[in-house]
Amino acid sequence: MSEQLASTAKAMVAGNKGLLAMDESHPTCGKRFAKLDIPQTIEMRQAYREMIVTTPGLGECISGAILFDETIRQQTKDGRPFAEVLTAAGIIPGIKVDAGTKELAGHPGEKITEGLDGLREHLAEYVQMGARFAKWRGVITIGDGIPSRGCIQANAHTLARYAALCQEAGLVPIVEPEVLMDGGHTLEQCRAATEDVLRTVFDQLHVQRVLLEGIILKPNMVLAGLACPNQETVDEVADATVETLLRAVPAAVPGVAFLSGGQSSELASARLNAMNVRYKSRAPWALAFSFARAIQQPALEIWRGEEANVPAAQQALLHRARCNRAARRGEYSAAMER
Repeated sequence: MSEQLASTAKAMVAGNKGLLAMDESHPTCGKRFAKLDIPQTIEMRQAYREMIVTTPGLGECISGAILFDETIRQQTKDGRPFAEVLTAAGIIPGIKVDAGTKELAGHPGEKITEGLDGLREHLAEYVQMGARFAKWRGVITIGDGIPSRGCIQANAHTLARYAALCQEAGLVPIVEPEVLMDGGHTLEQCRAATEDVLRTVFDQLHVQRVLLEGIILKPNMVLAGLACPNQETVDEVADATVETLLRAVPAAVPGVAFLSGGQSSELASARLNAMNVRYKSRAPWALAFSFARAIQQPALEIWRGEEANVPAAQQALLHRARCNRAARRGEYSAAMER
């Protein structure tokens, strides 16, 4: 089992590829559709996700796709389950398994992720449907007097429990502790919070006997908050991010697949590129991507729910995937966007 987990985890970050997150919940997907006047129906969600999974050539840049519960149960118009379509394209199917965040009792302004109840049974079902990895997101907010020790520890413990259950089921867990970009905090405050969170998460993973060779870490980049007037350069973000990881992430982890977290498509690619230019030769883990909006958004804006727009939307999706594969090689440039 441990060999299978390790080989799947390695495959998820091999070949300078990365992960496509297409696991938006109904409310999140609904918000994005509403902005573009796309009807918020199950049929439209199915059509949109079919457009993504049938994009020709996507497997050249994408190693794995994170699906939502609804999506892994859906099929293409010609009756092929999405997980099968992805597998045929050389893309490993995965599944988001957390049940979203709720207010953390006794900790105003902080959240805990729910979904551990019944998770063992859910994971067994997803394995039957073809999933080979899973994802769980914990969120950490920087603000006045937060993140608190209690919030960090509660989320780290929950992530570790989830990871242990995944490995028991034969699934590689993506461990996603996200320090949010919301707010006016500085890059230094994000750096301190991120390091604290990562140290606590890996401590809990050790306590829960999680095999580090069989996980993927999905962290935030170290960034100033969106409302902070001082925004560091691409190179400064790359340095702060990788230096923080070097202090807190064990070398046994095969890959770090960054979330985009609300960054623009171009900035997310540029920052990932700078990390690989500056650190690829000496980082002990692959520096990869697990982007959602930063890959999907341009395609969604072209598609707008219209069948006639599918080929152009797929081209835009493939373009963003190619930009991020180039960023993994340290070969991305602004000229690629023209």
